[in-house]
Amino acid sequence: MGSENSAPPLIAIVGRPNVGKSTLFNRLVGRRRAIVEPACGVTRDRVYESFFSGRHAFRLVDTGGLIPGSREKIPAAIRAQADKAIAEAQVIFFVVDAKCGVHPDDVEILAAVRRAGKRIFLIVNKVDSPAQETMHAEFHALGISDVFCISAEHGLNIEAMLSLLEKEVAVPAPPVVPREASLCRIAIVGRPN
Repeated sequence: MGSENSAPPLIAIVGRPNVGKSTLFNRLVGRRRAIVEPACGVTRDRVYESFFSGRHAFRLVDTGGLIPGSREKIPAAIRAQADKAIAEAQVIFFVVDAKCGVHPDDVEILAAVRRAGKRIFLIVNKVDSPAQETMHAEFHALGISDVFCISAEHGLNIEAMLSLLEKEVAVPAPPVVPREASLCRIAIVGRPN
């Protein structure tokens, strides 16, 4: 999806409030960069960070939880920020909550995301044990072929999602210059004392 000199692909994480978008963001970047709280509306602006998977570089943007149809000032501002992230991104991680099933808001948000014409990965989050992996069956009705049942909190099945991302979307990371090749060598010589 680009040459070696291209910028790393941008992935936008979108979905309803409290489906685990910021938890996934933090999991992928390897540190607590996005705020994770049980209250709705904590993430309002876009949060950007880079991460590596294998030998590939990516950029990630976290967005606030979308509430379709809300005319209130804060949800509308969150929607505007998410729309900007979707427009910039090459890939959308559309995150849903396995424990809630397919929510009507998921369907409405997905319709808006599809209009952007971007590659979509459906991330069925909060699948906290391998025994719960069958919870994703109803999400196939959303019509997305790339469905991943994960636990962003516990790291379950993140590797499968990243493997497909690396294979189909990645731009190779720039080569790392070996440390010894970048150092200047100096020798100190002289007689004793």
